[in-house]
Amino acid sequence: MPVTSTVPPSTTAPRRKLFWHRLIFGLWYRPVEVLDEARDRSVWGAATFLCLLCGALGTLAKDSFWGQWRVDRTLALEAMGIAAVVVLLASLLLGVVTHAIARRLGGNGKFGPTVGLFVVLFWATDLPRLLLDTWLPGDTVPVRAAAWITSAFGYALAALLIRGQHHLPTHKAVAAVSIQMLAAVALLKFPYGNGG
Repeated sequence: MPVTSTVPPSTTAPRRKLFWHRLIFGLWYRPVEVLDEARDRSVWGAATFLCLLCGALGTLAKDSFWGQWRVDRTLALEAMGIAAVVVLLASLLLGVVTHAIARRLGGNGKFGPTVGLFVVLFWATDLPRLLLDTWLPGDTVPVRAAAWITSAFGYALAALLIRGQHHLPTHKAVAAVSIQMLAAVALLKFPYGNGG
């Protein structure tokens, strides 16, 4: 009787869909698992949504927006739209620079997942500060405390992301995100002046 060899069917389970809310909020309570699950996914939709949302929230926190709102609501909304687009472009630039530095340091991560996830985690971790800043003056203790806490958490997540995406040692991952994270924190979370 001839011996026949059969190839067992593949038992690989289909990948679970990574919904935006699971990605955005999961970064807060299970960041390692979420970053690992999103490792090879391009999350452009979530990144764009967060940039536009955070750009709008940042505009609402400005006294100048409400002054313009009282004069001309159309111009105020146009200014909000422009701010949101600027935030989107600046965020993408930060992600591209981070990816380029990581590759320069010997990393081998993919462009899309690295840039998209960098943008998502940067703004997902900044949401609490932005929400507080919308309702409270920027120089109050809760807003400042939220800025420090979310900055530290975002910095740690960014280093974790680059380490996992690009298979770099921790010190190189930290170096890859340092310049742009510090610059963004100084400009966005601790700007000179308040309520401008």
